[in-house]
Amino acid sequence: MEMPQPLAGVTSHMVKTPRLTQHVLRSGPVNGVPVIFLHGNFSAALYWEETMLALPAGFQGLAPDLRGYGWTEDVLVDATGGMRDWTADLLELMDALRIPKAHFVGWSIGAGIVYDLIAGHATRVLSATLVDPVPTYGFGGTKGPEGTPCFPDFAGSGGGLVNPTFVQQIMAGDRGSADPNSPRNIINTFYFVPPFRAAREEDFLTAALMEKMGTERYPGNFVPSANWPNVAPGDKGPLNAASARYMAGLTEAFVAAAGKPPVLWLHSTADMIVSDNSMFDIGALGKLGYVPGWPGDEIYPPQPMVTQMRHVLTRYAAAGGSFTEHRIENAAHSPHIEKPAEFGALFHNFLMTAGK
Repeated sequence: MEMPQPLAGVTSHMVKTPRLTQHVLRSGPVNGVPVIFLHGNFSAALYWEETMLALPAGFQGLAPDLRGYGWTEDVLVDATGGMRDWTADLLELMDALRIPKAHFVGWSIGAGIVYDLIAGHATRVLSATLVDPVPTYGFGGTKGPEGTPCFPDFAGSGGGLVNPTFVQQIMAGDRGSADPNSPRNIINTFYFVPPFRAAREEDFLTAALMEKMGTERYPGNFVPSANWPNVAPGDKGPLNAASARYMAGLTEAFVAAAGKPPVLWLHSTADMIVSDNSMFDIGALGKLGYVPGWPGDEIYPPQPMVTQMRHVLTRYAAAGGSFTEHRIENAAHSPHIEKPAEFGALFHNFLMTAGK
C-alpha cells in the first residue's frame, strides 16, 4: 500500500542499517534533544505524528516502523530472543543517525523494547515513558503481581490465539466496517472510547494493514499444549516475542539494571487491551465463558497487567530508580491520540524535568 503523506512538519526517511532498512519519521530540529517513539502491535510510526509535532521547543521526534510493521524492510522477528531483534535494530538506527542517547516513549509492545534497552543499554536512555505498556512479564500466561507462570510452557500466550478471520481480513486489506471484528472496527473499538473517531482514521488503518503477515510473521506460529487452552507460543513472529515464554527473564534484568533512567507510566482507565481484565487475555475471556474449559481462578485467572506493572516499577524504584504513575481517565489504548492535551501536559512536563 502507498504510504500516506506525512503531516506538515514531519518528514519520511529510509535509513539503511546493517540489519535492515528502516522507515523513520522525523520532526523538529535536527540538533534537538532526541525523543524516540516506539509503536505497538497493529500500528506503525504514523500513529505518533501528532505527538511528535506537539513536542516542546528544542526536541526532535523520531519514530521508526519496527521490524515487521509499516514500511520498514520485511525481515523476520526471531521470537526466541524476546525484544532483542527490535532492540538491536534500534541501536543500529541510533548509531546511523549519530544519536548517543535519547528519551524513549514505548506504547504497548513498544514498551517491551524500552525495558530491554534499560536492562542492557541504560546509558543510551535519558528517560522512559510507558504508554499502556505490555507488562515486563509479557502478554498472557502469567498470574499474580509477581508474574507467576500459569503453566510451565506458558500456554495461553503468543501467536496461536488470534482470531483467524481477523488475520484473513488483514491479509486481504479489508477496509470495511460491516464485521464487528474487522480491522477498522477493532481500531475504533479498542484504541479509542467510542464514539471517538480519529481525524486520520484512513491513514491509521492503512498503516496498521501494513503489518507483515504469515505464520513466520503476524500472528506467528504456535505449538500444541496439554494445558488449557491447548496452545503455547511458537518461535516466530511479534506476538510470540512478546509472550511470557520469551520475556520471562526481562523483569529481573530491568529491575537490576545498573543505570536507571526515570520512568513515566501512563495508563488509560478504559483500556481493554492492557488492563487487569483484558479482552485480549485468554484468562479473562475464559472466566467470562467465551473460551470453554477454563480451569478457574486458582489455575488461570485474568492476567493483572496494571497490577503487575505497578509491582515491577515499585521494585525498580526500590532498587534505585524512580517512576511516576498517572491514570488517564476515559481513554482507551491510544491516549496520545484520544486525549492529546492531557497526554501532552503530563508527557511534556516529564520530558522537561527528566535526564538531559
